Amino acid sequence: MESTLSPAIKSLLFLLVFLFSFSLFAQEIPALSDFNQTRLDYNEKGMLILGSWAVGNMVWGGIGAGETTGETKAFHQMNLYWNSVNLVIAGFGYWQATKETPGTDFWATMEAQQGIEKVLLLNGALDLAYIAGGFYLKERGLRKGNDRLIGFGKSVILQGAFLLAFDGVMYGFHQVHGKELPNLVQNISLGPTGVHLKMNF
Repeated sequence: MESTLSPAIKSLLFLLVFLFSFSLFAQEIPALSDFNQTRLDYNEKGMLILGSWAVGNMVWGGIGAGETTGETKAFHQMNLYWNSVNLVIAGFGYWQATKETPGTDFWATMEAQQGIEKVLLLNGALDLAYIAGGFYLKERGLRKGNDRLIGFGKSVILQGAFLLAFDGVMYGFHQVHGKELPNLVQNISLGPTGVHLKMNF
């Protein structure tokens, strides 16, 4: 049986469905608060791990740089310099995670979830660049007989490898967590009194 709806009516119906869907996701969804809190908890714990690594390396680097010479001294010096930056990043990231309030807005949740995953992927690419740069410094030092460059290169390789593992694990946790969002949204319906969450037992 052929449809008797005119193109204008079909367009109007499509627009109404679109507006209905948009109004659903534009509303506050209380269930998203827990979802966002988990994301913030991951970030908070991640920054604590990064900060602990930074402090440990700074102590190790400070002691090692004062007790060694040549290549080993340079290795410890770079560990100290590199992780002073890591500590600042970890401190700022931890402050952000504890300051942010878990929201209940769908679009803001989507943006935040996609944002953290993109940042971690970008960080992973930078980590690979760090490792490559470390190998370059090491090889250049070997060619020129420069112990300082060799030590710096070994340190950058180590730090880049740690950051690559760190960002990879963080991305894995966030990606798995992000897959829960579609299932959460599927259980949401719009009624006369607002948004409702359907629970299956």
